[in-house]
Amino acid sequence: MIVETRPPGQGRARAVVVDGSYGEGGGQILRTSLALAVLVEQPVRVERIRAGRRHPGLRPQHLTAVRAGAAICHGRLEGDILGSEIVTLIPGGPARPGEYRFDVADAVEGGSAGSVGLILQTVLFPLALSEGVSTLTLRGGTHVPWAPSASYLEHVFLPTVATMGVHGVLDAGQWGFYPAGGGSVHVRIQGGSGPLTPIVRVERGDVKRVWGVAAVTNLPAHIAQRMANRAENVLNREGLAGRVEACRLRSVGPGAGIFLFVEYETGLAGFTAYGRKGLPAERVAETACEGLLQHHRDGAPIDPQLADQLVLPMALANGESRLVTSQVTQHLLTNVWAVQQFLACEVTIEGQLGERGVLVVRGGGHD
Repeated sequence: MIVETRPPGQGRARAVVVDGSYGEGGGQILRTSLALAVLVEQPVRVERIRAGRRHPGLRPQHLTAVRAGAAICHGRLEGDILGSEIVTLIPGGPARPGEYRFDVADAVEGGSAGSVGLILQTVLFPLALSEGVSTLTLRGGTHVPWAPSASYLEHVFLPTVATMGVHGVLDAGQWGFYPAGGGSVHVRIQGGSGPLTPIVRVERGDVKRVWGVAAVTNLPAHIAQRMANRAENVLNREGLAGRVEACRLRSVGPGAGIFLFVEYETGLAGFTAYGRKGLPAERVAETACEGLLQHHRDGAPIDPQLADQLVLPMALANGESRLVTSQVTQHLLTNVWAVQQFLACEVTIEGQLGERGVLVVRGGGHD
């Protein structure tokens, strides 16, 4: 739906109205809508944000992402408060490269472990397609459930989009696990990208490397070592010999997780599992290994998490992109829908929800 808005000092502008409860109904619709609103310089109103969630509306990480989207384009916001289920962003112009700092803790008294990766997803492509270099300092949760970890972004997502012409370098300064957060990452984005290059990943080739990190913060070092040892044993048994580094780090709170990666001839994939009180370290490692092995046995080059994150750059690329993923997820279907609210791109998905699929996106580039 299109509505008319009138920003102060400007003429009438057409705003895209997005149903934030569509499909998976999470924060991804909001992030994609914000990024595209900035990219096409078109006002957007997102309604019914996370309407089906236990705590609907904006949580700290979503509110921070909203404010980040507005900051990079000098935009005007309405509804940018915690719990709001309606947000309007009116861009003040194109994204402007520069030095930015966004802290999830600023959104709520007492701090938050809201994901910094979700903030990066909001601003990455607008800044990459601007003219100039941008540096980001993002503070909050760097390694938290239900969001791409800083490690995944560093080792899988950013190297993949670099092949499309989006160049970002991430450095994890301090890890922050749920629920304490307190982590930080620094990201350097080289602007001037575009038109983006289509991506084709239909065959993966042989395994080139398997590696990972088993990390704990403010917990005994033996927990990390047990995760690492168990993961190496499981993967070696399946013919995927690799090294998993065990490390103990300092942070503001306790946490544990394992992050496994596999590099094929044509791409990368990553899998994560987090510890919790009462869950043996060995079981945490086995959970991450199960995800990796399920993907590996399928033979697809693109893991499920990466597939939905590539929809936006595929739509911005100038030409046809095609990839094969080991699982069609609701996140993927929802993100396709969100992108098509702004861009006239043709998208086809072959495959059923929960099964192997082929994603084809015919993008029209971005001016």
